[in-house]
Amino acid sequence: MKKLMQLKKSLLRITPLALAGLLLFTQSAHAILQKGDPAPPIKLTTTSGQPITLNNYKGYVLVMDFFATWCIPCKEAIPHLNSLRAKYGKQGLQVLGVSVDEGSDRDVKTFINERRISYPVAIAGEEMQTEYGLRSIPTVFVINKKGVVVERFQGFSDQTAKAMEDTIKRLLAE
Repeated sequence: MKKLMQLKKSLLRITPLALAGLLLFTQSAHAILQKGDPAPPIKLTTTSGQPITLNNYKGYVLVMDFFATWCIPCKEAIPHLNSLRAKYGKQGLQVLGVSVDEGSDRDVKTFINERRISYPVAIAGEEMQTEYGLRSIPTVFVINKKGVVVERFQGFSDQTAKAMEDTIKRLLAE
């Protein structure tokens, strides 16, 4: 009986510590990428077969758009992203579309053609989605010339479009 009581006391002391450790691990594994954080490294291949890493974009302002082919706000954002690329591309803006679709590459390629996407598109695996802390789509990260996240936009609206363009203009002027 005495040993059973000692075991219960030990478990009562250990359980809160174990739960706290598990909570900390879970939160850090799914942390949301914030302004000021360095952008996690990427290693992707575009739908046209080009390998891409974050180093490809050093010295450029990068707009990284996480989207899905079935997402209505994602579709609404594409003309704006095409326009930003056309308007600011020569000044140092790069746009990268990152599909989170689980279907075939062919479906994403069809979507690119139908939507006339003018920028490179790659497909992200679950690991990249976790590293970037995706909770919803579309999610757009604006990354500065040094590879630091400057802004994170979730969803798409006229206000989002204006705020995104204002951020890009400010970063290009730096």
